[in-house]
Amino acid sequence: MIGGPGSRGPGSRSGPGWRPRQPALWIVIAAAGVAFVVAVSAIAVIREQVSPARSDAAPTAGILPVEHWQERFDADADILYERSLDESESADSWDYYQLAYGIDAYTAMYEATGETRYLDTALRLIANMVSDAWPSSSIGTSQYRDRYLGWTSKRADVRGEEVPLFESYNWRYVTRTLRVMRQTPAIYDDPAYRAQYERLLNFTEVNIFEKWYARGADETIYRNRTHMAAHWAYIAVDLFTLTADEARRARYQEVFSNIDRDLPNYSSSLRNQLQITGSDPPAYFWSAVWGGSQRPCQDVSHGNGVIAYVVEAHELGSEWTETDMARFSAALTEFILRDDGTSAEYVDGTGDGRGGFADGFVKLGRFDPAVQTRLQEHGVQNAHYYAGMALNAAVLRIGESRGR
Repeated sequence: MIGGPGSRGPGSRSGPGWRPRQPALWIVIAAAGVAFVVAVSAIAVIREQVSPARSDAAPTAGILPVEHWQERFDADADILYERSLDESESADSWDYYQLAYGIDAYTAMYEATGETRYLDTALRLIANMVSDAWPSSSIGTSQYRDRYLGWTSKRADVRGEEVPLFESYNWRYVTRTLRVMRQTPAIYDDPAYRAQYERLLNFTEVNIFEKWYARGADETIYRNRTHMAAHWAYIAVDLFTLTADEARRARYQEVFSNIDRDLPNYSSSLRNQLQITGSDPPAYFWSAVWGGSQRPCQDVSHGNGVIAYVVEAHELGSEWTETDMARFSAALTEFILRDDGTSAEYVDGTGDGRGGFADGFVKLGRFDPAVQTRLQEHGVQNAHYYAGMALNAAVLRIGESRGR
């Protein structure tokens, strides 16, 4: 078993530098007749860091500063922490699904502020999950009973089963935490953090990605809905930048490329799902069903999963471009958000939604001050939302200080 009580959380350390979004340098290589892409900036070449996040540059006009969002986050942090801690100690993969929000929030707060107390909390939550993983062969209710470590769900409809959706929904933010650690020298070069990083990366490569791929990729990874496949593309694109194993890197690239461009089991892909509105500016809308084009489209709640992935991939210099980010942003500002303070249920602007954007659409604010300003006025906010907004503000501030 990896982890255990002794590995739950490092000691406090001074704040490290923070690395803003920078596109990787990608090279296409032909191997065995198949083209694949290598991120030159990942692993072998890490671009220079920007330290610290809190530069002396004035915030972009109209953009609330990182400190504003940090104050709001910290005010709600006790509630988030207690809930997240309970979820992390439950040994229930359905609870881990919900825990995704806490891990993403604490990692984003670390990225925005450089304060390691947030990273330490994220790592403690992750270590708790890992310490409760058991060999599938020893889980009597498991449908797999193989050598991989994992968990079962206590949710009534899948009680006692190992569920790929619940694990992937959570673990995409674990891989993001790992990516942040790897790309921050003050963290990666610290022996205590480095040991945690290496344990978690090994666990992730074997007991998350390899496990579910080996159990049947068509059923467990290339899922029947856009957002469910996007979770695996997110994990794969992060692991592609982190692994030192060339065979694994090729497999990760194959997976996220297939989901982006050419699914092996459906006649579609994320790119092929996208339709462009006739509006000005043009916006994307899409169906959650592969090959579908009927209305209503993808619901906003699950569409967050698609947005979370394309933002992560864009930050790594992969498939998704600035034009794509602008069109996804236009879907948010022109169709989903409404002038009366309400929001749509579907990405094409139809239906009445609940306004939960923290898991995806809020991340678009880091690319455009106008989007960030609009999100500042949104009425449905929580600790996860504050963390995403803090990171957006930090990215926009650093972009301004560099003249972007």
